[in-house]
Amino acid sequence: MTGWLDDLARLAAAGPVAMVSVLATEGSAPRGAGTRMLVTADGLFGTIGGGSLEFRAVEQARAVLGHAPGTWRVQDYPLGPLLGQCCGGRVRLLVEHVDAEALRWLADAAEGRVLVSVLRAGGIDRHVSDGPTKPLSARGDKPGEGSRLAEVIGGFRRPLWLFGAGHVGQAIARHAGGLPVRLAWFDTRPVFGDVAGVTVVPENAVEQCVAEAPDEAALVILTHDHALDYRLTLAALRRPALAFTGLIGSQTKRARFLSRLERDGVSAEARGRLTCPIGLPGVTGKEPDVIAVALLAQLLQLPQRAAVRAVAA
Repeated sequence: MTGWLDDLARLAAAGPVAMVSVLATEGSAPRGAGTRMLVTADGLFGTIGGGSLEFRAVEQARAVLGHAPGTWRVQDYPLGPLLGQCCGGRVRLLVEHVDAEALRWLADAAEGRVLVSVLRAGGIDRHVSDGPTKPLSARGDKPGEGSRLAEVIGGFRRPLWLFGAGHVGQAIARHAGGLPVRLAWFDTRPVFGDVAGVTVVPENAVEQCVAEAPDEAALVILTHDHALDYRLTLAALRRPALAFTGLIGSQTKRARFLSRLERDGVSAEARGRLTCPIGLPGVTGKEPDVIAVALLAQLLQLPQRAAVRAVAA
């Protein structure tokens, strides 16, 4: 997940190279913040997820190679129309013509350290530190001259597909900042469309968001409606590669759902993957922040498969 550092040093020494960095995402994005792709006049190194999004980004990268080293631009893309997904949100990219004379920071770069980037009129000033990070939003004003970006280099970020933007969902999103998770947050109610990070999805298409979740994602269901909770739970348990399927609720709700899942033909093995109630055992508070912290601590304990460790977040 830090192979781009070696590629950057090698390619910058050989000739002009552009770098595409994922700054922030919202909704069902193919790659998370911190993913990098390097582009030369005739080659690609790395990926930001392929398809139309990557095609557009490569076009922008090769266009910026026609400008002076240090030139940069921030681009926003809507993912639904580009990727043909009903649950697509947004992605914010930084595209730059790498200045080979400004790469001294590479000597200090290593997984787990923090890369700080300050956007300047004539280039990007970078250095490596030990924190803190500064997560960005994929909506609102784009970062401009003077903006300071800070991100952890490398490291696996657990995809967290969160369904429900009520009080508990908002608490989870609030506490997830700075943790090694990559949040995709959905709700079916238009009233939450103005909440930063939330992608509003039509209720008749919401199960498709489950299908679009990557393998090893943690999927957490806490909507406003039990019937919707059940539909999402049923869809999630049909995805054995998910790392976690969590449903907010009591033991009574768990029993009712398990009984209905059995009647609907869901196997005992699949039903056994349902976590309900959610959160670390022994944490009994019902306040949204308590539930959020208990859940996120539970997710941080999930094992990470070797195959996933080799893939960038």
